[in-house]
Amino acid sequence: MKPRHGSLVALLLFTIASLLVFSVAVSSQTVNQEVAKNPMHPAAPEQPIPYSHKKHLALGLECQICHGGPDPGSQMTFPPTTACMTCHASVATNKPAIRKLTEFAKSGQPIPWVRVYKVLPGVNWTHRKHLEAGVHCETCHGEVAQMDRMSEVTSVITMYVCLDCHQKSKANTTCEACHSWPRAEDAR
Repeated sequence: MKPRHGSLVALLLFTIASLLVFSVAVSSQTVNQEVAKNPMHPAAPEQPIPYSHKKHLALGLECQICHGGPDPGSQMTFPPTTACMTCHASVATNKPAIRKLTEFAKSGQPIPWVRVYKVLPGVNWTHRKHLEAGVHCETCHGEVAQMDRMSEVTSVITMYVCLDCHQKSKANTTCEACHSWPRAEDAR
């Protein structure tokens, strides 16, 4: 016997509601104001060119100088090679990594950086709204200024961490704040 569409929708909505109630109950017990560390400790991905945020931020660079947030702002961009060459046309030109950077610049090809944090499917998320709300990059990405290699040091892509932060900052915690699913027409 085939289950009815309505039964599946009801089961799905019950499951989502249960998870939400559980996450709210768990997050209400949290007293830590920091974003949770990532318990899995994933290794930093291998990048095409070694890049140290620690070294560059120590020079006074700010996140938005290299990472722009184009519409809709869900992912920050990587800097164009020409931006890197603003300094590296004359700084550290004898280093192998800068020679490789120069090759990318001459070819007109973007550097194929490997994204560290990825927004999960089904989540409507934007850096723009968070930056406009005054959230600092370090809040979600950890102490980037201390990292020689960028890695996923926080659990920022988990629902629990997002809800916890939204509750503490009195931001919207409804499902629709981050998810466009299930849509009203799916519930019929």
